[in-house]
Amino acid sequence: MPLNLPNLLTWLRILLIPMVIGVFYLPASMLSGSEANLLATVFFVVAAITDWFDGYLARKLNQTSAFGAFLDPVADKLMVAAALIVLVDLGRTAPVIALIIIGREIAISALREWMAKAGKPGSVAVSFVGKFKTAFQMIAISLLLFWEPLAGFPTQEIGHLLINLAALLTLISMAYYLNMAAKALRQQS
Repeated sequence: MPLNLPNLLTWLRILLIPMVIGVFYLPASMLSGSEANLLATVFFVVAAITDWFDGYLARKLNQTSAFGAFLDPVADKLMVAAALIVLVDLGRTAPVIALIIIGREIAISALREWMAKAGKPGSVAVSFVGKFKTAFQMIAISLLLFWEPLAGFPTQEIGHLLINLAALLTLISMAYYLNMAAKALRQQS
């Protein structure tokens, strides 16, 4: 495992996951609900920013590695799944939304693994719709973690709208990836 800045940022993202979750389960005497919301949001946003920076820096500094390529998507999926499970537990999003998003992540990870074994790893590379889905998802989760109106901005309503759009984009991107994999497999046979 190469210890470089991109991999350290990925490890930081993984270390932030229990902090995002944990603040909601501390005794009320330690943190108020508003403080827990704020801290969880800050931890999640920092983690989301490291997601962008680790890949950018790996390419910019020529520090890409097989380990980093493995760990980065694992960290992303853990971060999103953990946050969604907490949001379901807090009653801030519907279980079906979490199931769609987490289920898609598992399915696409398995599909990528299968396509790599079939000799077609690039056939399910990240697409524009996948990136768009991720942006909606990260913003929505941040708003739903924060939960309280911010200077008149309706975080709950916008968060719900964006998480629903993210779930729709999740299904669209899954269909896209499945279609790309099917095309690649048809060309192979």
